[in-house]
Amino acid sequence: MDRQAVALSLRLSLATMIVLLVVTTPLAYWLGRSRRRWKVLVEAVVALPLVLPPTVLGFYVLLAIGPRSPIGRFYRSITGELLPFSFRGLLVASVLYSLPFAVQPMMVAFAQVDARAIEASWMLGEGRLGTFFRTVMPMSLTGIVTAAVLSFAHTLGEFGVVLMVGGNIPGETRTVSISIYDHVQALEYDAAGETALFLLAVSFTVLAVTYSVQRRVWAAWPGP
Repeated sequence: MDRQAVALSLRLSLATMIVLLVVTTPLAYWLGRSRRRWKVLVEAVVALPLVLPPTVLGFYVLLAIGPRSPIGRFYRSITGELLPFSFRGLLVASVLYSLPFAVQPMMVAFAQVDARAIEASWMLGEGRLGTFFRTVMPMSLTGIVTAAVLSFAHTLGEFGVVLMVGGNIPGETRTVSISIYDHVQALEYDAAGETALFLLAVSFTVLAVTYSVQRRVWAAWPGP
């Protein structure tokens, strides 16, 4: 089993999950609670990775962060390095690719929070930020947990976007899925089978734990 690729994939998945939870929570809350008609355009943009082929998304990400793009030039001027074919570039692509898997569960959970609970919190003198953390988030815990797990598991098995943006650099951008592909191409089925079995076991365990946590959370927060 390619332990180096496994470690890299786990690190990438964890980093992607953390970034998505921090960055997309305000967006998911706005999408879930806003009544503006044009928010459907934002929802469509967020959901694009679900329907776009990974290679297409990877191609556009590669152009957006390449050395000739404003983002690529700005990053290179600060760090002296390139974003494509690096772990940071891989992280950017993974965040974009797993965006809907984080936003949609939280958006649904936030939308289901009873408006009366929010209004009661305001009437008790709690500000908007305090209401969000003390009232909305506890009542939306199932959606937040689901978003975290789905973004982690989805990143762990991604292939097309990773290959387009990161390439196949051992220890830097060579993930589990690329390692499995390389082993199969080299007719090394035993090594491919060991890595694939590990990926299957991790994915199954993550989903089983998620469903277990969701049941316990629903028991504690039956909802409005």
